[in-house]
Amino acid sequence: MCAALLTPDALNLSNVPELRDVRTLLTLLERIGVRCRAGGGSLELCADAPGDPVAPYDLVKTMRASILVLGPLLARCGEARVSLPGGCAIGLRPVDLHIKGLQSMGAQIQVEQGYVVARAKRLRGARLVMDLVTVTGTENLMMAACLAEGTTIIENAAREPEVVDLANCLEAMGARIRGAGSDVITVEGVARMHGASHSIMPDRIETGTFLAAAAATCGAVRLTNARSDTLDAVIDKLRESGANIECGADTIALTMNGRPRSVSVRTAPYPAFPTDMQAQFMALNAVAEGTAVINETIFENRFMHAQELQRLGADIELSGHTAVVRGRAALQGATVMATDLRASASLVIAGLVAQGETKVDRIYHLDRGYEHLESKLSMLGASIRRIN
Repeated sequence: MCAALLTPDALNLSNVPELRDVRTLLTLLERIGVRCRAGGGSLELCADAPGDPVAPYDLVKTMRASILVLGPLLARCGEARVSLPGGCAIGLRPVDLHIKGLQSMGAQIQVEQGYVVARAKRLRGARLVMDLVTVTGTENLMMAACLAEGTTIIENAAREPEVVDLANCLEAMGARIRGAGSDVITVEGVARMHGASHSIMPDRIETGTFLAAAAATCGAVRLTNARSDTLDAVIDKLRESGANIECGADTIALTMNGRPRSVSVRTAPYPAFPTDMQAQFMALNAVAEGTAVINETIFENRFMHAQELQRLGADIELSGHTAVVRGRAALQGATVMATDLRASASLVIAGLVAQGETKVDRIYHLDRGYEHLESKLSMLGASIRRIN
């Protein structure tokens, strides 16, 4: 969606989910001056006359991905004023790598009153070595480099499938990009980009969440329009837990015949096990047979769901970035509170397997990343409803 800022022509996106974050970003783009038309899982975005290149705090504070307007605005308009971002309270996730990269490309950047203020007549290509692997940092700099003068090389780039999907969209818009999906991405700047049509890739974390839910409940699910090639680490761990999984060209079918076995996981950048699936696997391990060790290496504050799972009877012991989960035959329903997006999903999974009724509060986190979750789970046989 932010890539639409790079061209005066229309960008048409399909397979767009109905999410709170999508609505938030639409509001932000419209405030900047982008003409937006949404409906039926599609978006038409036209930034033919962007106005004030400002991303205000009241919008950015709710969604960290808003920082992704910084690179395109600076590249297209020569200036940008973007509030320091918010989002899920799972860790610091500083934007200094975004700023450092843009400064290497010739931007003058200051932080004033909580805003990143950036200016550049035209960005210049540069060699950017990322201190840490960062998905949004890679995406921001890749977009900015599309309109920069010369060639930009991003080293230690994120390899996530979402980075590749963005690169495919940018190439359809006229960008020249090589190496997306590897740790070195090369972008040759162009003078102008044009409109295009692009279909968004299937959400691999939503896919993984449904697979984990079916495994935890000893159930079965067949997912369509899914990409198993983006979920190798998750599928391997589910098979280790005892799940039978068959992958087709665009389908994934899982059947769990019996109580799952505990599986230890260690989160790391793609293609390793994703941090965004850690909470769901903690819920799975809470009812699995045996003991699992979960190591979280990405975010320093991403075990907040453990305390809520303990309210349901889960046996979880925390020590720094490590959680030891001893599986129990059953959990007990209770009222729990969602602390972030993926924590919400883990509590829903735990509620599906707990005896009695579970109530999950603060599900606005859930709506940021899952489209009609309760409706889809109801279709699979869950007794679940939304309470206003």
